[in-house]
Amino acid sequence: MARASSLRRLPATRPVRAARSDNRLPEVLAQAARAFRAKGYDAASIRDIVGAIDMLPGSLYYHFPSKEALLLAVYAEGVRRFSEAVSAAIAASAAPWARLEAACIAHLETLLQESDFAQVVVRVRPSDVPAIAAQLVALRDGYEALFTRLVQALPLARGVDRRSLRLMLLGALNWSQTWYRGGRDDPRSIARQFVALLRQQLDSERRS
Repeated sequence: MARASSLRRLPATRPVRAARSDNRLPEVLAQAARAFRAKGYDAASIRDIVGAIDMLPGSLYYHFPSKEALLLAVYAEGVRRFSEAVSAAIAASAAPWARLEAACIAHLETLLQESDFAQVVVRVRPSDVPAIAAQLVALRDGYEALFTRLVQALPLARGVDRRSLRLMLLGALNWSQTWYRGGRDDPRSIARQFVALLRQQLDSERRS
């Protein structure tokens, strides 16, 4: 218990890696993401997380000083996956609308198909965890800056509120995780439809 007490004094934003050969950090993160996605941050307990991987609750402190620090690591991994997917997708094109479409496809495929980590980014709100809200907001804002630049590059009519446009688009993409059940329309086709509808309306405004 002395080891656990000392770890609790470390900053909440820095996961603590054990100096052991059998480091289980990836397994812990994956199970934590699964639990936070399924139950939400408040309802998911440390026992839920460690019990599923046959680990004692005290052993978690080899890696993290608190539940908040564990969530922060899961959230950061989810943001990293979104960012890498979108950055890779937009690299293939220079056309503004094509780049936005590619970004939306990558975002939606990551959200709906890839992992529990991405779902945590969308489902857990910073206000749910006041102790690390600022860090969560900073991670989210860093990712959304990709979309800020993409929307800024669009040829739009003067006076279009690009910030509101970005928020509306990301909101529509993220809301899909509440209704998407697979079937005829896969994430790629849904993202393309969203962007096509948006472009049709904005192009007509620019021509008028």
